[in-house]
Amino acid sequence: MTDPFHPYASLYATPKGPGDARPTALQIIRDDGLLNRWTGKVVLVTGATSGLGLEVARALYTTGADVFITARDIRKAEDVFEDIRKSDHGNGKLEVIAVDMNSLESVKKAAKDFLARSDRLNVLVNNAGIMAIPTATTTADGFEQQFGVNHLAHFTLTALLLPILLRSSTPAFNSRVIAVTSSAHRYSTIRFADVNLASSYDPWLAYGQSKTANIWMATHIDRIYGPRGVHAVAVHPGGALTALHQNVPAEMIAAWGADPNMMASMMAPDQGAATTTWAAVAGVWEGKGGKYLSECGVGGPAKDLGSVLDPGYGPYAFDREGEERLWDVSCEMARVEVEG
Repeated sequence: MTDPFHPYASLYATPKGPGDARPTALQIIRDDGLLNRWTGKVVLVTGATSGLGLEVARALYTTGADVFITARDIRKAEDVFEDIRKSDHGNGKLEVIAVDMNSLESVKKAAKDFLARSDRLNVLVNNAGIMAIPTATTTADGFEQQFGVNHLAHFTLTALLLPILLRSSTPAFNSRVIAVTSSAHRYSTIRFADVNLASSYDPWLAYGQSKTANIWMATHIDRIYGPRGVHAVAVHPGGALTALHQNVPAEMIAAWGADPNMMASMMAPDQGAATTTWAAVAGVWEGKGGKYLSECGVGGPAKDLGSVLDPGYGPYAFDREGEERLWDVSCEMARVEVEG
């Protein structure tokens, strides 16, 4: 009998590279029987103009839900809409919310824009991200860029949308927040003494810290708001070469390409979007959350902390004291008040 919390485990057992038997995001929708079954639901996906976010939005559109995406480039978003509309399914609306994730003022404006256009929000997918920025760079608000974009921008958006997520929750379908993290969270916990890494910047430590923050935000939301009908999970999507990797050194990309095990683990973008899509739609997650997901299943602790191919979580992934401290610090940094 298939384990409902690891329904595709056999397909991940022996990966053979992009396009192999591992599920795609659209396969998740079809397997759950959700083609045009979500009419009336509203979904918001950040960073959906390319890569995994685009494939998540494409798949969710086939459910018939109204899909909002965020984008810095509105013209690019319109091109994406034309691409998504070519799908064989989907009868909901497609709308774009303009936002620059480097600016919390822009994020706050985007939240207001969304609230002016929709009276509900059933699923929020915090997908946008940057990785391995080579030199110390700050956002418009003065925060280390990876922490600012990957965590603070999403924290701010989520905090401002929590009231509508709470109002939209029903006994039949609790609202969901999906935080896209990475196994690279194992590179660093949150460095509260120097969260901006001002004393010593390292691109991978900065990325790892931001990805730990994604997990802690999700677990905190689920613990505090789950009893009120808003559940959250953190998702490690796995490896898929996309624009996210644009700052990865060429020699590292070359080393990956020369490693047969690494290349076998890689997925096509629509496969890399599968776990996020599963978290967003699967019936098994109704009324549940607070987990770290990978390979379309509930992830476990990493067996080899030093291997990028191990999809498991690190020893500090579930740290209640840390998550509470991060929540409070994030409220102060973003200058937001969170309901409840």
